[in-house]
Amino acid sequence: MSDSLLQAMRQTIVDGDPDAAAALARQVLKSGTDPLTAIQSGFIPGVDFVGEQFARGEMFLPDLVLAGEAMKAALAVLEPEMRLRGAERKTLGKVVLGTVQGDIHEIGKTLVATMLTAGGFEVYDLGADVPAERFVDKAKEVGADIVGLSALLTTTMTGQRDVIQALQRAGLRPQVKVLVGGAPVTPAWAEEIHADGYGADAIGAVAEARRIVGA
Repeated sequence: MSDSLLQAMRQTIVDGDPDAAAALARQVLKSGTDPLTAIQSGFIPGVDFVGEQFARGEMFLPDLVLAGEAMKAALAVLEPEMRLRGAERKTLGKVVLGTVQGDIHEIGKTLVATMLTAGGFEVYDLGADVPAERFVDKAKEVGADIVGLSALLTTTMTGQRDVIQALQRAGLRPQVKVLVGGAPVTPAWAEEIHADGYGADAIGAVAEARRIVGA
């Protein structure tokens, strides 16, 4: 695969252009090129660059959202072909993710799911308003390494503690780590409820997830 093609893939993510990303992904498949190489050497470097620029304050939340959408578009084309070939992406770990019970906010959590997927995690997104036992059941079902808990309201933050306690009762702690985030959530709150990590935003959540699994 040419350097110019890899650079073009990276640029579609930086530009946040899902149509262009999907078109290049289809070009990869048409040429018979390994889709795994395209993901790892073409598209993921674009995600990494956007994350770095966001952390420096040189790119902003809309840029992050668009980059995530472009990455999703590329993966939607390439991953089915990878499964057909029997070549699965190496995953860093399995993450069960959702917004806690009583909270219907999804945008931030969905962005975290996208960025975790792009960053090499296998993500099971349970959506919003998720009861504690649903997190526990899914973590058991898939053998989760991390449970990610979002809360966007001060009144629903306690739902994060409820899930941690439910995981404890189910005998899943400490082997299943817990990552928390959301607008009202702070590092002090994460420490108080004995979470294993705190993400202030999608990039921070990915960095914390990578730290938790030792990547």
